[in-house]
Amino acid sequence: MSDIENHLIELLPKAEKKRFIALCEPFELVLSSDLIESGKQLTHAYFPCTGFISLVVDIDSHPPLEVGMIGREGMLGSELVLGLAKTPWRAVVQGNGHSLRIDVKTLQQAMEDMPGLQSLVQRTLMTRLHQQSLASACERFHPIGQRLARWLLMSQDRAGSDQFHVTQEFISLMLGVRRVGVTQSASDFQKHGLIEYRRGELKVLDRVGLEGEACSCYEADKLLYNELMVAST
Repeated sequence: MSDIENHLIELLPKAEKKRFIALCEPFELVLSSDLIESGKQLTHAYFPCTGFISLVVDIDSHPPLEVGMIGREGMLGSELVLGLAKTPWRAVVQGNGHSLRIDVKTLQQAMEDMPGLQSLVQRTLMTRLHQQSLASACERFHPIGQRLARWLLMSQDRAGSDQFHVTQEFISLMLGVRRVGVTQSASDFQKHGLIEYRRGELKVLDRVGLEGEACSCYEADKLLYNELMVAST
């Protein structure tokens, strides 16, 4: 895997990037597999190159709820920069792909040895916390259709393709809404030529139109990333 596509790794100074990649190993992201279980000790951190991961919270007998999404823009396991080895959520692969992974002790030593890496991981954690706060407000105040458009755009960004596999049942779980609401909004998007959906395969036909249907949180989320990650580099 010589052509690294993880944006976080690409932001490292050239010398540190080469050293860090040598410490990692390739790891395939398999759809629906759990990478991290809630309350369990972290064993590895993951840097997606393709594919993407959902952070999911399970509360009592309620259906799971997505509280974050990680793709090639970031990493899974940024809490390790604070010395934390447990999380309140589980990490589920939402899109097939490949990644680099590194075991916890090696990453923690690498952060001590490479100031650039430690700084990037700190900013990654801060970015995700800001984005999760924004997502909480979005869930409370914005209607299903706008949230669905935002979620589809976020998924497309991380899938790196106009087409990806997803079921309406899965989307309803991730958004924390009834499936009938997702079905109605998705049908409206199809009727207006924004998406095409067949047997679990969704294709974005009109990205500009879908962006027009999304709530302001989509652009705010991208702005947060650019301000906290890209502009600070």
